Amino acid sequence: MPVESRAAILFAPHEPLRIETVTVADPGPRDVLIRLDAASLCHSDLGYIDAKFPHPLPAILGHEGIGTVIRTGSEVASVAEGDVVIPYLLPDCGECPYCLSGRSNFCVQLGRSYAPGFPTWFSHQGTPVHGMLSLGTFSEYLVVPQDQVQKVDAQAPRGQASCIGCGVTTGVGAAILTAKVEPGSSVVVFGLGGVGLSTVQGARIAGAATIIAVDLNADKEAAARAMGATHFIAVGEVDPVAEVRRITGIGADYAFECAGHPTAFQQGLASLSVGGWAKMTTVGLIPDDVPIPATWTDMSGRNWQHCLMGGAKRQDVAGFVDWFMQGKLDLSAMVSHEITLDEINHGFDLMREGKVNRAVIRYSDWW
Repeated sequence: MPVESRAAILFAPHEPLRIETVTVADPGPRDVLIRLDAASLCHSDLGYIDAKFPHPLPAILGHEGIGTVIRTGSEVASVAEGDVVIPYLLPDCGECPYCLSGRSNFCVQLGRSYAPGFPTWFSHQGTPVHGMLSLGTFSEYLVVPQDQVQKVDAQAPRGQASCIGCGVTTGVGAAILTAKVEPGSSVVVFGLGGVGLSTVQGARIAGAATIIAVDLNADKEAAARAMGATHFIAVGEVDPVAEVRRITGIGADYAFECAGHPTAFQQGLASLSVGGWAKMTTVGLIPDDVPIPATWTDMSGRNWQHCLMGGAKRQDVAGFVDWFMQGKLDLSAMVSHEITLDEINHGFDLMREGKVNRAVIRYSDWW
């Protein structure tokens, strides 16, 4: 039987999301029906609202969350009713060359929910509504293909764990899986939203000796230091590139751009030392029509790479939840605001103002 669900729908770019009741169709043979306990707001969602990235409308955005399996399709074997799961935005089809070669984080079916003929399980007053990347966690209930569902520790606190599906996984993965930060090294992170704070923590877990956190908002210093930053730079008070060079002597070994902004890219690259192995990793989303702000001189003696979801696979999500439960991954400063679904537009306003680490929607009392 289909279920009714309250959801936040984007009907047009630049407009507030509207809270409506939607119908969620039955899961197909390889699909899973989930009731969410919590969902987090991400800058990627804001990018779609502000039309920085194309998306078919109307749409239910949201791609971070955690909840319980309510029903499974007849061919689903990976999870069962009652399991606590995190939906993951990257598919893992198991058939394409990337999945078969162990690089499922680059599965060619990414974005399949926008392809003609791919089903959507949401509808509003009889009109189909797209779920973001086959998800749509701004709905209390959602149906997700089984290859985008990961079973996790059922005891995980829902509010903080809801951030792991994207922000935490992307940031920690960028430092550990993509850049492979080495013990004793120096790291600078530009942009301290949920992804940037997680990158700081990934550098700490990797054993970096110097971790410099950089942001426009000086109020982010406490959270950055709680995550493991040894230094904090408030942009506007000092030249961040000069300050990184002052702290490190020759520039950082690793730089991470987590703001999704060309200026942060330029500053991150310029903050690196030269000599052949210093590495710049861009993590934030920058629209494709924005040119790469670098010259040949900027790249001399430096390396640059961009990562998708920090290089993490769906199965890595469960491992990061385990780290969280073991205390290796500290998310105590990650959730700065708890909101209801009705307050979602206020949550995005706080994000635009740079006043939030992660805002989390509370769907249930299982917290």
